[in-house]
Amino acid sequence: MPIKRDAADIAFSKAIRKRDGGCMVCFKTETNECAHIVGRRNKAVRWCTMNALSLCHYHHRHFTEMPLEFNDFLLKIYGEGHLEILREKSRAIYKTNKAERAAIAKHYREELKKMEDDPEYQLVSWN
Repeated sequence: MPIKRDAADIAFSKAIRKRDGGCMVCFKTETNECAHIVGRRNKAVRWCTMNALSLCHYHHRHFTEMPLEFNDFLLKIYGEGHLEILREKSRAIYKTNKAERAAIAKHYREELKKMEDDPEYQLVSWN
């Protein structure tokens, strides 16, 4: 059963796709999706910018079906240090409520606006 997306997920996805500009593998700018390194079920890193990258639909599906290739790709573009920090962050227990998810959505909508207004602006993560 798929995990439901809410306003926080939608705003986060838009911000990640704007940050990356295209698929991180083939650089296509159409059909891009926000791909999570650690699955969205883990709320400790669900809205963390370190845990997401933009992939075209083809590469998102490919890496979902080929996790070892995805790991090799991630090591190549981010390095072991990035992935170790992400592993540590993902071990936390994090519970949200409606108000907090609304604040996350607001944060990423504001970040998206800043990126649109200033191409040099660096996306700031919620956590």
